[in-house]
Amino acid sequence: MQARGQTPGQIAILRWYPANRTVTFATGKAPAGLAFDGTYVWIANAYGNTVTRLRASDGNLAGTYPVGDWPCGVAFDGAHIWVANETSNNISELRASDGTLLATYSTGVTPTGVAFDGSDIWVANSSSGTVIKLSPAGGAILATVPVAYGPRGLAFDGAHIWVTSYGSNFVTKIRASDASVLGTYTVGAYPVAVAFDGSNIWTANSRDNTVTRLSLAGAVIGTYTVGTQPYGLVYDGANIWVANAGSNNVTKLRAADGRLLGAFPAGSQPWAAAFDGANIWVTNFSSNTVSKM
Repeated sequence: MQARGQTPGQIAILRWYPANRTVTFATGKAPAGLAFDGTYVWIANAYGNTVTRLRASDGNLAGTYPVGDWPCGVAFDGAHIWVANETSNNISELRASDGTLLATYSTGVTPTGVAFDGSDIWVANSSSGTVIKLSPAGGAILATVPVAYGPRGLAFDGAHIWVTSYGSNFVTKIRASDASVLGTYTVGAYPVAVAFDGSNIWTANSRDNTVTRLSLAGAVIGTYTVGTQPYGLVYDGANIWVANAGSNNVTKLRAADGRLLGAFPAGSQPWAAAFDGANIWVTNFSSNTVSKM
């Protein structure tokens, strides 16, 4: 029976969230970052030095693959999975079709975040305060960009890379084509994650329990209260979902105006979030699980 007031389209993509259901699947130890490749969700297991591949449709385990030490950031480039290995100071390239490790490339010190801009791979090196642009064909470093201390989260807006720096409360805008810095903008306290919603940039500010929405020109449009210690966020086409590591839940905000639409329980210490086209996935760092909602 169709839910009252809901369209078939909303029901088809599971967006009647007052009746939201969450399913949990086991991962490796301390799941951190994750990415969706069109069929599978890839999860970096920080304490296991592995990535887990789960089929998005049903959560079935499709494989577990070794990478470097303390893997945390994950990105998909259309054919390969890239994993930032924080304590081995490198990045792993795996073939998405079968998980084969193809290469490992050195980066700066403490790589934590990784993103793909349609052509190249970008890596945030937290301790060295740099972002590198890396060629996916051979791993050559094309540019090294100094940014504010503690770069971590990365997002691509179609022309620029946006980088959060948790040690400086800044987000930096870098032109992807030539790696030039176009601006540095103040957001909330200890920004660790960033997302693009098609029009604006959002940052998760872990120490003041907020998210900030900025225009592409860097102007602050709004600041919105979420759960405790927001650590990850993702855009689903209409809403921003925020993983709150300190309150063990996920906050949903309407992207158009930041209105709070709900908060949903997750596992222990939800860390990062991804969208598979129909569902939100959240890694639960301290319970060794991932939630699908």
